Amino acid sequence: MKKLRRILPYHLALDSRGDVDIMIRALQFDSRQVLPGDVFFAVRGSVSDGHNFIGMAIEKGASAIVCEAFPAEMSALISWVLVTDSALTLAIMASAYYDNPSQKLQLIGITGTNGKTTTVTLLHGLFTKLGYKTGLLSTIKNLVQQREVPATHTTADPVQINHLLSEMCEEGCEYCFMEVSSHAVDQKRIAGLRFRGGIFSNLTHDHLDYHKTFDAYLRAKKGFFDDLPDSAFALVNKDDKNAAVMLQNTRATKFTYSLQSMADFRCRILENEFSGLHLSIEGQDVWFRLIGSFNAYNILSVYASAVLLGQDPTQVLTLLSRMAPVDGRFNYISGPANIIAIVDYAHTPDALKNVLETINDIRQHNEKLITVVGAGGNRDTTKRPVMARISASLSDQLILTSDNPRFEEAEAILEEMMKGIEASDARKVLVIADRRQAIKTAVTLAGENDIILVAGKGHETYQEIKGVKYPFDDREIVKELFSIKQ
Repeated sequence: MKKLRRILPYHLALDSRGDVDIMIRALQFDSRQVLPGDVFFAVRGSVSDGHNFIGMAIEKGASAIVCEAFPAEMSALISWVLVTDSALTLAIMASAYYDNPSQKLQLIGITGTNGKTTTVTLLHGLFTKLGYKTGLLSTIKNLVQQREVPATHTTADPVQINHLLSEMCEEGCEYCFMEVSSHAVDQKRIAGLRFRGGIFSNLTHDHLDYHKTFDAYLRAKKGFFDDLPDSAFALVNKDDKNAAVMLQNTRATKFTYSLQSMADFRCRILENEFSGLHLSIEGQDVWFRLIGSFNAYNILSVYASAVLLGQDPTQVLTLLSRMAPVDGRFNYISGPANIIAIVDYAHTPDALKNVLETINDIRQHNEKLITVVGAGGNRDTTKRPVMARISASLSDQLILTSDNPRFEEAEAILEEMMKGIEASDARKVLVIADRRQAIKTAVTLAGENDIILVAGKGHETYQEIKGVKYPFDDREIVKELFSIKQ
């Protein structure tokens, strides 16, 4: 428990009523979670406004309310704090409540449309192998050393983040590697955190359901770098046209990495095979188990980050060369008759293009490439036809299917995807809403040496339909169907 006064950021407070010397049990922004002694933050969200739930929070025992507008009726038994921004205040107070854990370890944030999960997972694995106690905050999972804490969002809420960082500090972690989403920056979930470094991978079409415009999406990503302290480093992919924008206003020390031009850290692809990548990094030739040019960027950013954090370059490359692909990212499954399946999380146009181009670069072209892909419901609708068009143009056979339809009808999503199919590609497209049946059809159609790409869900072990998460794992379905085909 902490005194409200001790964790209150007075530069954000406009007014207060009642006793701010009270002891606070916990910080809550969901009125349903409030218990006696909690402080409730009335945060204005994109779907609901926390100010509408102040009454419920009080009924459940909240002893303090932080809000942007005082209600008409204010109980004298409650401590009230009026602030300029409830979301920002929550993040800063969450950090203070847990004694500013981000200042006690080296926190590295990774942002960009694609590559975040692979990058943070590789960094966590690398620094663990280097002998450090390390934490991970990612889409797939959160780790306090090797203890797993389930992940529900790309970036958790401020209370969860600081709670996890505090646990890492208690267990002696020296580093934490964290995915930073555009939503998290925009919603101020990372305010109050002190980053030792920031990495930018790339920026392509995604999340326009939330940000509405690409410019707003860009500004959200840029906001992460704008707020880095001068003690941090900012490492950006120079081959992305938005890299310079990320660095415009940052106080951090600037570094670049590239496969295509002069940069602080350089890499060249020597061989790109289904068995791995042969790269030349800073003049050293190394074979890696990861596949595809997009992973060459991920490997280079991990290498550069580790060197900027003072690690030995040769040791870093040696350890990276032994590391396996990240769960759900270009996972390779062998089947009968030399058929192979690749399961990948690619769920944006650019990620899908990267995976398909990688397969086409490596394949012999005397075999079929069959792609199974869908698009998530209640998300950015503008990318659906784009994903379908890319998939059709780069595949020999395309099966459009359901992804996580959520609260939309799968058939309606598929209709939107079909709008992106060129007339010349229409003959190679099948539409099968049932995802299991779609994968089964791909396996049935596949002949000797053919390649199946199952994209969109990767590591996910469920399919979300009408608010229910049903067990569904693309990798297990493929393995089961391969065993039947033999």
